Amino acid sequence: MPATRTDTAVPIGRHDETRRLDALLDGARRGRGGALVLRGEPGIGKSTLLEHLRSGASGFLVREASGAEFEMELPFAALHQLLAPVTGRLAGLPAPHRAALRIAFGLDTGAADPFLVGVGSLGLLTETAAERPLLCLVDDAQWLDRASAKALAFLARRVAAEPIALVFAAREGSATPELDGLPAHHLRGLGEADARALLGAALRAPLDDRVRDRILAEARGNPLALVELPRTAGLAGMAGGFAQPDSVPAVIEQSFRARLELLAPSARLLVTVAAADPIGDPGLLWRAAELLGVDAASVAGSVPLVEFGTRIRFSHPLARSAAYRAAEPEDRRRAHEALAAATDPLADPDRRAWHRAQAAAGPDEEVAAALGASAARAQERGGVAAAAAFLERAAALTADPVRRAERALAAARAKLSVGEFDAAADLLATVSGDDPGTAAQANLLRGKLSFVRRRGDQGPTAHLLRAAGRLASDDPARSREYALDAVEMGILLGGLDQVVEAVRDVPLPDGPPTATSRLLSGATALVGEGHRAAGRILGPVVGDPDDEVWAARPSLGYLLAAEFWNFDAMHGIAARAVAAGRRSGSFHALPVGLAMQATTTVHTGDFGAATELISEEEAIADATGAAPLVYPRLHLAALRGRRAEALGLFASVDDRMSLSVQWATAVLGNGLADYPAALEAARRAVAYGAVGTAGLALPELVEAAVRCGEPGTAAAALAALQERTRAGGHPWGLGVEACARALVTEDEDAYREAIDLLQDGTLTVYRARAHLLYGEWLRRRGRRRDARAALRSAHEPLTDLGIEAFAERAAGELRATGEQARSRTSQASDQLTLQETHIARLVAEGATSKEVAATLFLSPRTVDAHLRNIFRKLGLTSRRQLRGLPGIR
Repeated sequence: MPATRTDTAVPIGRHDETRRLDALLDGARRGRGGALVLRGEPGIGKSTLLEHLRSGASGFLVREASGAEFEMELPFAALHQLLAPVTGRLAGLPAPHRAALRIAFGLDTGAADPFLVGVGSLGLLTETAAERPLLCLVDDAQWLDRASAKALAFLARRVAAEPIALVFAAREGSATPELDGLPAHHLRGLGEADARALLGAALRAPLDDRVRDRILAEARGNPLALVELPRTAGLAGMAGGFAQPDSVPAVIEQSFRARLELLAPSARLLVTVAAADPIGDPGLLWRAAELLGVDAASVAGSVPLVEFGTRIRFSHPLARSAAYRAAEPEDRRRAHEALAAATDPLADPDRRAWHRAQAAAGPDEEVAAALGASAARAQERGGVAAAAAFLERAAALTADPVRRAERALAAARAKLSVGEFDAAADLLATVSGDDPGTAAQANLLRGKLSFVRRRGDQGPTAHLLRAAGRLASDDPARSREYALDAVEMGILLGGLDQVVEAVRDVPLPDGPPTATSRLLSGATALVGEGHRAAGRILGPVVGDPDDEVWAARPSLGYLLAAEFWNFDAMHGIAARAVAAGRRSGSFHALPVGLAMQATTTVHTGDFGAATELISEEEAIADATGAAPLVYPRLHLAALRGRRAEALGLFASVDDRMSLSVQWATAVLGNGLADYPAALEAARRAVAYGAVGTAGLALPELVEAAVRCGEPGTAAAALAALQERTRAGGHPWGLGVEACARALVTEDEDAYREAIDLLQDGTLTVYRARAHLLYGEWLRRRGRRRDARAALRSAHEPLTDLGIEAFAERAAGELRATGEQARSRTSQASDQLTLQETHIARLVAEGATSKEVAATLFLSPRTVDAHLRNIFRKLGLTSRRQLRGLPGIR
């Protein structure tokens, strides 16, 4: 039976919507939380439905927040609105979560990790909901500040096992990407019968049929327009055929303006101040009004559209925007000036700086500097979008051309980092090219902008090369930094040859060669002289994962390490990227680092650790609404030899992942002994020619070509592999090359050399594959006893690691020698999802539900729900039983 709710009248024509909202409440009462985004044009009834939901939430604790058009620059403003009433529970949170929220809300200083802010917010709400169900209402979500939008979207994706319901109201078509992917309901206009009923209820007077038809036609089913339209020109005016405004929102706003125009000047000024202050603090409003000489107490009672209570509320968001836009520019400026003066500079310096900026009539260096300080604070708190907005306004208020350009570049950099590409382009267009350093920075940002947009008449590398060229004579060191950025772009996008040709003559700076200079020289040698010459230059830099050059370019280091088959460098650079991503809390950097580290870990055969890394990356993607990075799972599924899983992943990726798919298809084909498929895929991967990744497909091409009777193809692939591995000189590459050489030349010593080189514990997978190839070679020569020993050395680790296809291949060879291979013992992880395996491993190591929840950005209740599924699948009854299970530890 559904839980009872307070009996409230259903808004006319909204029975379907209220049923869905009631179901959301009933689910939350039962501990099955959820979220819903109500979308629609202004006046369509979103706020009315939120009010209906609020009044019907019997037994719920209701918390509310709303976005404000004039407050989007202030980080975590809306989240603070929502959580401010429950911040007394901060003491119950783990220290890192408590600290992150205090910084985010301006209660403390320091850098706020966005991940910890999200998890801390979830913890605060779940602690609150432990007493009774919680309903969170967020109106005007299209105007949420970006930091709040990210945190609230995180919460919406993480309350499925909590007694919490979140409902957002957002305008149709508004740019709030953080809410994309959440369950949504699109409100449409009322049908004719419902529209007539609402109009009749609103006017309660007889209407001429022509007037009624005119109103219905103009309103197009918009409930607020049906109520406000008759007030715009009067019924007589409508009967005479008044001109239709551009849109329904314009009709509504015109009605609000018409009522405001009837007010006395002092009352209109008070309304303007109220509209300019998004937080609705009456104390702030009264102080500002007093500074303007307005007797707010006597005026407030006569003002329509505004409720002056414990919080200042407008009757509708359009009423606020109508009041603000209807005011004369000078009155708006005076309102912001008074609000700035009334705001405590110590308690709320950012809001004060923002009001001062709105009040500025022209360039003002003092205000611009205050905005710059606000931007720095916002950046520390994780409000990068807010920092960008502060910097943009600061640039506009700066008179000095050099300083204005610096602030515009900083704003463009911040806009680019939060995905506001058009705004970044507009800011870059304001930067003049007089100063070489400034122009070079602008070109660098234009290159990055072109890369992320994947469009434009000039490629990213062209902008970066232009930046390097501008500084070639004045600042050779920075010129080479920009040139290296161009090289990295050339590796990622293709066209490395042309980039190297362009940077070949960039002058060397004075002093000993830096890592940047070595990398540029090495890239030039790689293109012009080959791997041996490049390896002598690049080897020391690539072999040092701690070199600072990789701090900003982990992808470049990772790919160069792969190109020269230096496994230790790949692993070290990936681990460094993960550590840096955790420190910064970057929703972009950490997933990339996790994906790189997961891929290298797959190649060690430690599938449990790889699963944890993949699970964490997917948890971040799920919590942020991003697409997970698939290539680590491709590597894992292919090496495991799980055909169905691998094929499903292959089908799910787009063209940008084609190289990873081809490599994975080649590995899977070789594991399953489907050599023609492996040959075709490996050929395609190698032909692509990408630095790093294409080279990894060479040993697969050698093996498939030998098995398919194409010795010429195998020999050419071996030669290409030798160029890379011998230039790198790392045991991993040398061992893989020796094994490939043995396949081509049938030299038994080469097999033994490969096995000796691959003795390192991190290279177990490749050593086992070398034993397999050696055993197959021995069996085909009739040396069954020797073959059995080699094949056992292959089959046992391949089986233990769960490398199923290659293990089965080894088992088949063993049976051909007359020996029965043991079957693989079923492991607990075989029955669990990646996330369940990760949770089981953490719990087996002694982690509590709260600790697991913090790791995977979940609520403890969700972790407990996963544990129940794990126990059911494995037939367990307690956490202690997870310890020691095969596949878990």
